[in-house]
Amino acid sequence: MSFRRALALAACGLAGGSVLFSAVGVGKQPARGAGGDAETRSAGAPAPAPAPGLLLLPPAAASCPAAPGWVERAAGAGGSWDSNWDRREPLALINRKKKNEETGEEELASRLDHCKAKATRHIFLIRHSQYNLDGRIDKDRTLTQLGREQAELTGRRLASLGLKFDTIIHSSMTRAMETTDIISKHLPGVKKVSTDLLREGAPIEPVPPVSHWKPEAVQYYEDGARIEAAFRNYIHRADAKQEEDSYEIFVCHANVIRYIVCRALQFPPEGWLRMSLNNGSITHLVIRPSGRVALRTLGDTGFMPPDKITRT
Repeated sequence: MSFRRALALAACGLAGGSVLFSAVGVGKQPARGAGGDAETRSAGAPAPAPAPGLLLLPPAAASCPAAPGWVERAAGAGGSWDSNWDRREPLALINRKKKNEETGEEELASRLDHCKAKATRHIFLIRHSQYNLDGRIDKDRTLTQLGREQAELTGRRLASLGLKFDTIIHSSMTRAMETTDIISKHLPGVKKVSTDLLREGAPIEPVPPVSHWKPEAVQYYEDGARIEAAFRNYIHRADAKQEEDSYEIFVCHANVIRYIVCRALQFPPEGWLRMSLNNGSITHLVIRPSGRVALRTLGDTGFMPPDKITRT
């Protein structure tokens, strides 16, 4: 197997999360020609033995799994960053063919500047508090007493940050709405907005699969497109008209949050189930004007006493 083939396998594994190989140095490197490249064999010559400097252990199948049609992969495989991931890169927003003959490049620069984001968005993703698992329908799945205490602690934590929160966008499911109502008491004056896009669901089939949770394929098909729509609608760099940094709270669910984190960081979205989030936890994403994304905290519950922490 050639070194380029080995790299291709590695890139595939990073992009899809499903390919694994080991590379172990076991001896001296192959001979190289005068130009520094490995020597090539002449046409018709038998294939050489594997290079002694690299031992590859490929899996049985070395192809990346196909992702659902609604998931957009970052340009390039493994390690590259798609700067236009939110389709808000200035160059992608203007018509470059439209050019003033007199001003030329000066006009292009002016139009680019007009489309550039200036502010940073701070996204606080809150998982709902503990709720009644015995409820048969959504309206019966209300917060437990402990869950209400967790929401109080989360609300106090957010208020203690001293930030000027712009809005609270929450899932329309009962447990998320009740969590939002308690949190909002600590943030008076902050507008609340409900949306069905952030409801819990099955975003994409996880890799590796788990035995204790196996939704039907149709659930991934229905929920996945909706949760991806939530990501595209809410997770992006600031609008060019936004002058000041913003601080926004999203109260939703573990699956939704984990999927959003993977997509925002351009990690393989199939890896969402490898993370775990406590009830009432805070996940903090930062989106810079350049489109760069940073994860400040993931599932933080350090502000809760140990006996108040749950993950249900």
